[in-house]
Amino acid sequence: MGTFYTLHHKNRGHSGKTPTQDEPQAFAVGFPYTASFTDRRPESDMVHSMTAFSRQDLDADWGYLQLELRSVNQRYLEPHFRLPETLRDLEPDFREALRGRLARGKVECHLRFTPATGDAQLSVNRTRLEALANALADVRAGVPQAAMPDALALLNHPGVLEIPGPDMDIVKSEARALFRSALDDLEAGRAREGDKLAALIDARLDAILEQVAEVRRLLPDILARQRDQLHERLESAKTELDPQRLEAEMVLVAQKADVAEELDRLEAHVGEAKRQLASRGPVGRRLDFLMQELNREANTLSSKSVVTDTTRCAVELKVLIEQMREQIQNIE
Repeated sequence: MGTFYTLHHKNRGHSGKTPTQDEPQAFAVGFPYTASFTDRRPESDMVHSMTAFSRQDLDADWGYLQLELRSVNQRYLEPHFRLPETLRDLEPDFREALRGRLARGKVECHLRFTPATGDAQLSVNRTRLEALANALADVRAGVPQAAMPDALALLNHPGVLEIPGPDMDIVKSEARALFRSALDDLEAGRAREGDKLAALIDARLDAILEQVAEVRRLLPDILARQRDQLHERLESAKTELDPQRLEAEMVLVAQKADVAEELDRLEAHVGEAKRQLASRGPVGRRLDFLMQELNREANTLSSKSVVTDTTRCAVELKVLIEQMREQIQNIE
């Protein structure tokens, strides 16, 4: 019976939402990069790794911004954010952007903001200061012996001294642009790493095909050796069998040792894995499934082995499959 490769799984994220809920939605009104953030990336003809790093900086007259994105392998998409309190409201925008561009991976986003100090002019909020003075007068009237604060203490009272800061709308707009640039760079890094992983996996798939071809080449000799071994055992036991009984015994032995079906399935799984490597979109889970199927056939081949040649090939297959499984853990 043929193997079907269509996988039916629930693509639930770390939050437990359904795929429909995880689909990117439009950002709040006024977000200047809605189109470029919510559009999913165009699917490319390459494998993407889940491991990458990106850092983007912006130094302006109003301050300094630095944004880091770090991505590692994870079963689902799992974003984490470290943002300044003044920019905390950007997190929903960033989260939706990641969901629109990435499918899997643990992604850490760290945004730093340092406002410019320079020679900013300080000003006193007179309304606040007068209210504070009236409150102090009430205290003095009620408790004459109470110590009164000095001028510096009054200036340190919240809201009395006003320090002009940057226009936060501008800062947020630039932070969004910086995030978009960092995300583009992160994706490019994941694509470059994915190319390397795909090449390593493809080379091992070719090595599996070589092992399969070697076993096929050895099959006639293996069956001949089994026939000779059966004759030797019968002769040593001083047992004579009629030709029909001998032929039946040989058929039984051949059936137990016949690995042609396993070899066919190994070739089919390798072909499907190569097709997945050349396909569009996330393929990590499909490749992981195929590695399980390849490993199952290698185990069956090993259990049916009656000579050292096929045992050696089965061991080599398991080594190659395990090497691929380690690499596939990093594929999106």
